[in-house]
Amino acid sequence: MFVRRTAAVLAATAVIGAVVAPAAFAADSSPSPSPSAALPSGLFGSTDPTYDGVWRQSLALLAQHTAGVTSAVKAVDWLTGQQCANGAFAAYRAEATAACDAKTQIDTNSTAAAVQALAALPGNDDATGRAVTWLKSVQNTDGGWGYMAGGASDANSTSVVIGALQAVGKKPQNVSKDGKSPYDALVKLSMPCKGEGGGAFAYQPDKKGKLAANADATAAGVLGGLGEGFVAEAGGLPYSRTRCATADSPGPLDAAGNGANYLATALAKAPYLKSALPGAADQPDYGNTADAVVALAADGATKLARKPLAWLEKNSAGWAAESGPAAYAQLIFAAHATGTDPRDFGGKDLVALLGATGPTPGAAGASATPSETKKDEKKDNGNGLGVWWIVGVGLVAGIGIGFLISGRNKKQQL
Repeated sequence: MFVRRTAAVLAATAVIGAVVAPAAFAADSSPSPSPSAALPSGLFGSTDPTYDGVWRQSLALLAQHTAGVTSAVKAVDWLTGQQCANGAFAAYRAEATAACDAKTQIDTNSTAAAVQALAALPGNDDATGRAVTWLKSVQNTDGGWGYMAGGASDANSTSVVIGALQAVGKKPQNVSKDGKSPYDALVKLSMPCKGEGGGAFAYQPDKKGKLAANADATAAGVLGGLGEGFVAEAGGLPYSRTRCATADSPGPLDAAGNGANYLATALAKAPYLKSALPGAADQPDYGNTADAVVALAADGATKLARKPLAWLEKNSAGWAAESGPAAYAQLIFAAHATGTDPRDFGGKDLVALLGATGPTPGAAGASATPSETKKDEKKDNGNGLGVWWIVGVGLVAGIGIGFLISGRNKKQQL
């Protein structure tokens, strides 16, 4: 997610940071320094990377790999250079040569996203091994993870870590704390079929322990329950869930199937999921819709994903151009999961557009020209909110804007 430098966003960020995660942004634990005007040449995107640098870089590299593109060496080196000595990643470190300290805001989402990307590329076993060791060291006693180490487990963070474990060949069910695995944490965040939730996942319980349906958390939870990462194959399971299945003791596959049914039901009403951002009532959430397409396809419900996929092909170009590399990556993941050509996605070549936001693929030195980058990352559209939110803050708050980011406020309800 990207920082939109408007008064509305900054004000909302301050409120969210103060109300939702005061410990995370205390004076002695501030985010990494803001970047200078000149961004690193190996970094994808031209917007301020303070809150999403590692996230967008990871998604971009993984999307290029998924599309059969060899990423620039310096793009991979930039990502590995962001890693702290303990194996963790922060959202962005402007001074990557300096050692990480107690003020460095390392988090599970940036770390797990980096693992998924680096595990797909050769020669990064040391980096991914140290990152997974750190993730395991901060696993909660319920088996899950929060955005920040020690924070309450949430569906998005737990799911992106499951994807990281899967990427390095570790079985999530065997990674446990006090006898609880990540799947135990996810199942606790899934809602019963009967009632308002209808099989959805919640981001986190509220202060009273109540769960609220969250479409963003549901898309993440479906992939997590299936043991999948950002990249899922079309028709991952030999069935398509067409109804919410009640079970006395649901397992992760039951919870994933029920979540897919919830998404399919929501997308039957409109071909897109709606944004939960303040002031954006009834506006499409393109990123969340793309994530839902991946989740449905991974659950074997590729036919049910066709309608929102077609909507994305027709309508997502402007959003992706404004939002940049992570958005192009999400669309590439949706195309891949459904067997769609990402080089002809609604008439757009997503792979080329993604490549234009970063270093020239397959070359260690050259970068995209400023005109190429600026063309595909437009300025704020003037609505005072932007399309995407701030990565870390959004995740801690549970904003539903497109997979974790884990994207991504209050719980989203459809």
